Amino acid sequence: MNAVRNYQKELDKIIEGISAEEKGVPTLFLHSCCAPCSSYVLEYLRQYFRITVFYYNPNITEDTEYCKRVAEQKRLIAVYNEKLTDWVGDVQGNGGGCTVCDANGGSGGGYEIQIEEGDYAPARFFEIAKGLEQCPEGGERCFACYELRLRETARLAQAGGYDYFTTTLSISPLKNAAKLNEIGEKMAAEYGVAWLLSDFKKRDGYKRSIELSKEYDLYRQDYCGCVYSRRKQEIE
Repeated sequence: MNAVRNYQKELDKIIEGISAEEKGVPTLFLHSCCAPCSSYVLEYLRQYFRITVFYYNPNITEDTEYCKRVAEQKRLIAVYNEKLTDWVGDVQGNGGGCTVCDANGGSGGGYEIQIEEGDYAPARFFEIAKGLEQCPEGGERCFACYELRLRETARLAQAGGYDYFTTTLSISPLKNAAKLNEIGEKMAAEYGVAWLLSDFKKRDGYKRSIELSKEYDLYRQDYCGCVYSRRKQEIE
């Protein structure tokens, strides 16, 4: 019987190794599903990585919904970067300080965040969903959707010369962290870019994302974005 992996502890070890090596700040290409899920992940990881958020979600099958979500993602990143600028100016005015601190992000410490918006092409999602339309939420259709998004993330991470890639998806209690990490490791082997293991819901990550969503008045959707998840939500 295979032992259950603790992805948070594995991530801790990766971060410890990065800190010990002192080879400069590694780059991370971070796939984001939405602003609320990314809120905690960015707060946490920006202390250790120079992050480029990759907003790529062809599973969102309504144009208006997509536009609303990507606008919220961009707004959140702008706010985080503004807080960073204000914080750096403040510590410099008080004799200096380190911008990489505060595990809860309360000070605004960390590194500036960039964003890259992927192609919005719902047809790609419908293509991978063929034959899986009747699958329950959280099943094979969702796994195919994970791979669609992570493959594009890995491909562009390779092209951009990033040190690591990962996704915010594991913060959701409704997403399968083991499957996400399995697919991520598969993509890492194919594209030659290190996969950053994660289960961001651990250590109250999901709870913190809700707190941050309230703090920044973020739009929180009640379905993943695809027509199938929306139908399920409407029925329930």
